[in-house]
Amino acid sequence: MQTAERLHFSAEDYLAWEETQAEKHEFVAGEVFAMVGARQDHVVVSLNIASALKQRLRGTPCRPYIADLKLKVEAADAFFYPDVMVSCDPGDLGNQQYISNPTLIVEVLSDSTAAYDRGGKFAAYRKLASLQEYLIVDIDARRVECFRRTAENDWLLHDYVGEVDCQLHSLSISLPLAEIFEDIEIA
Repeated sequence: MQTAERLHFSAEDYLAWEETQAEKHEFVAGEVFAMVGARQDHVVVSLNIASALKQRLRGTPCRPYIADLKLKVEAADAFFYPDVMVSCDPGDLGNQQYISNPTLIVEVLSDSTAAYDRGGKFAAYRKLASLQEYLIVDIDARRVECFRRTAENDWLLHDYVGEVDCQLHSLSISLPLAEIFEDIEIA
């Protein structure tokens, strides 16, 4: 039996194949990679962020999406499943399979994906012209790193730790860290 790691597809073939799978798989340059389940704290923090975004963005053209919707990064020939993303692009409303023009992407770190979320995945995300902010959430450190695109197309880090609000300039909102880490016990 073939494993997902050995399969090679075109983007179109991947989309058709993925719809028939019980588990989620990410796609990068023709290769597919099985996704593993998340621990409870990861799911709670992702839900906290998505819920907070949904409340604050109500009545705007922006919509938050959670981990079950794909993100297409055409310039990287890739499809990912970010933990949370927000699109304000009306073109994304009509596509039921994936989002292509996010304004914000959030990845909640896990031990197995932290290096990739900070490295290769962020490199792919930076190819999205629509992306303005990328949040990396570190549950163990109770820290949010917000990488914000500058007018010069550089990425500037804004580090949020403690009893502060994470400012999301691209959406003109803020999220208190207390709300992001609500229901997470301090280790």
